[in-house]
This record gives sequence, structure tokens and C-alpha cells, in this order.
Amino acid sequence: MNRRDGLRLGALAVAGMAVASATRASEAVSVNAPMDSFWDVVKKRRSVRSFKPDPIPEEHLMKIVDAARMAPSAGNEQPWKFVIVTDRKLIEAMKNECIKRVESDLQKESALKGKAFADELDKRVDAWIRGRFSAPAYIVVLTDDSCQYPAYNRHNGPLAAGYLLLAARALGYGTVYMTDSIPVEVTRRVLNIPERYSQVCVTPVGIPTEWPTKEKKALQEFVVKESF
Repeated sequence: MNRRDGLRLGALAVAGMAVASATRASEAVSVNAPMDSFWDVVKKRRSVRSFKPDPIPEEHLMKIVDAARMAPSAGNEQPWKFVIVTDRKLIEAMKNECIKRVESDLQKESALKGKAFADELDKRVDAWIRGRFSAPAYIVVLTDDSCQYPAYNRHNGPLAAGYLLLAARALGYGTVYMTDSIPVEVTRRVLNIPERYSQVCVTPVGIPTEWPTKEKKALQEFVVKESF
């Protein structure tokens, strides 16, 4: 073998190692299939209410929250707190509190008794509670009422939550923007949230059992040029 052939074989070997390394990296990517295009992320975000139990890596949750904190805020105050909950005991505690609220509301509005009451309660819990509490992680989005411009938190909070939802979808996870489903009375009691914070929303984060396929309305239905 002459020197030129040796160099050629060496280059091929290095190229082969690079391909093998890239293949291994590709195989190591999460089954969530992260999307590269911002536009794909926006178009494919959906509200998910049923999740697989697969745990979410800590670095993914932190990356999602890191994106949320980049949202704009009045006076650049950034008046946010993000409570990340993965402890199953705390998740179950929130779930049980929500079930109690559903049961209490049903007792107030219905004359059902015995099995009929139990069946109706189970139906409502199945529709409003179980799926929403099947995720492996939850993020509670809060705003600080003690900030300099608290009146603007009604804008600041949803902006951060919007970034959060898109970041989660970019990593392949499903979310849903929940307000009344897990009310502040529940999170404040279970998670010891101080009174100075207002709850914007709670979102589960996880791999969907299936992606919702609801279609969005056409762009033309929303656009007004210049004036009505």
C-alpha cells in the first residue's frame, strides 16, 4: 500500500466513524421527535389531556422553563415563578383535592343519591380530572403581586405561559393551559404557594397518549386589513 492509498483509507475510516457517531446520536434522540422548525412547532401545538407515564428528563423541564422566562414583560420586571411538580404524591394530592371539589359541586346542584350519584361523580371525574392528572410533570405558572407593576401581570403571565407551551411542543411534549381545572385554592394548599403570588395557569407536561387532530380555522377568518 502506498502513502496515497493509506491516506485515502484513513480519511474513509474517519468519515465512517463520523457517520457512526451521528447515527448513535440520532438513535439517542428521544422518541418525542423534537422539531427544528419554529413554524412546525406553532402549527402542531395542541391541547393534550391524556398522557403516558414516561418520566421527563430534568434538563427538558428546565429548558422549557428557561424559554418561558424569556417572554416579554412590562418594564422587564419578569415577575414570574414556575413551580415544577414531579412528585407523584403531590400530584395525587392535587388530584384528590380537585375530585373533592367536583363532588361538592355535584352535591349542591343535584338531588342524586346512592349509586346514581356515584355514577355521575365517576363520569365527571373521568371527563374533567383523570386524564389531566396522568402526566408525569406539572408546571404552575405564577406572577408576583408585589412587583412594581402588578396590574400588567394579566399580560405578563399569559405571555410566559405561551412561551412555555411552545417550548414543550418543540421538545415533543404535550401540554394544556388549565385554569379552573386545578384552581389556585388547590395549588396554594398542596404546594404551599405564598399569598403574594397569583396563579396564571397549570399545565401538565408529558408524552400524549395521542395527539389531538382538531383543525384550526383559516387565516382569512381572523385578518382585518387597515380597518373593519
